[in-house]
Amino acid sequence: MIYLDNSATTKPYAEAMDTYRTVAEQFFANPSSLHKLGGKSEALLSRSREQAASLLGVDKKEIVFTSGGTEGNNLAIKGAALAYRGRGRGRHLITTSVEHASALNAFGQLENLGFEVTYLPVDHEGRVSFDDFKRAYREDTILVSVMHVNNEVGTVQPIREIGEFLKARPTTVFHVDHVQGFAKVPLRLAESGIDLCTISGHKFHGPKGTGILYVRNGTLLDPLFAGGGQENQRRSGTENLPGICGMVRALRMTLERENEGILHLTALQKRLRDGLPQIGGTVIHTPQSGAAPHIVNVSLKGIKAEVLVHALEENDIFVSTKSACSSKDDEASGVLLAMGVPEDEAKEAIRISTAFETTAEEIDAFLSALAVQTRQLKRVMG
Repeated sequence: MIYLDNSATTKPYAEAMDTYRTVAEQFFANPSSLHKLGGKSEALLSRSREQAASLLGVDKKEIVFTSGGTEGNNLAIKGAALAYRGRGRGRHLITTSVEHASALNAFGQLENLGFEVTYLPVDHEGRVSFDDFKRAYREDTILVSVMHVNNEVGTVQPIREIGEFLKARPTTVFHVDHVQGFAKVPLRLAESGIDLCTISGHKFHGPKGTGILYVRNGTLLDPLFAGGGQENQRRSGTENLPGICGMVRALRMTLERENEGILHLTALQKRLRDGLPQIGGTVIHTPQSGAAPHIVNVSLKGIKAEVLVHALEENDIFVSTKSACSSKDDEASGVLLAMGVPEDEAKEAIRISTAFETTAEEIDAFLSALAVQTRQLKRVMG
């Protein structure tokens, strides 16, 4: 099997799953329980929070454990907007037209509640203009939310520039969806001007249903869940202790390999970029520079993406069309359309996404199979 859909999810580390299993069996008590078993679970939860904070270079009080990227984005976006709207600062929000569905739909809900949202356009590489952002910014802007790395084409957004701009404007909260960029495009949270940052465990070989929302000290959030007030009153619900411990182990293992891994991913991406044009009829949508090293988005002219995905399955090769959260609808990618890609071409785009474990031999085998399947499909389609 050649798995090239790592932007959708990654295969969990065996060590992370071993940790999950051990904690599930031996620390099953509720961390909120007063008895000795509950105390042991609470102590393990506290250690996990400290380890995560240390690995990310932040304070342990700034770590909120979540169920993943979707919850993290919703908590950050809705929680901040609702927390600050009643403080006389305004109701204006800024985001981009190419965010993940969990963010775009959250902003849509806030619009229904009376917030005003500016959706920044992108250029042909999928990147927002910092100048456009500055023009859109207003004195009554209370929240800016921009993804770091686009999940479909890999474009890196000007997070550092936006963060520096907002450092001098403390009445505006800055949220970054770092789900795709984590451990592929480094981002120093404590120095970046970011107030809220979303990370998802299953994108770096942790268990599904786990994540972290970084909340800078002093940043207010209205909780989405009413309940027992876990996670410092920000995220009620009994903590998923096995998942948290497994995720933190995956976090440590991933960051230990980060520098070497990024170099490896960059070499694989170059191999793809060199090989894809040899097939013919290919249009690469991922920008040549200013993109994450693990994503290549490409159209094969004349072949529908879903047809090609299933054809590659016959070779035990797995790629995707667009974001896994919306890949089952047959509409063209909204990200590619926003970049100015023609609709027919957008419907022909597949996403190839690698991981630290992906080998050069696997990339060569993929390119060979893609060439064969492309010739056969074009022959069948006349």
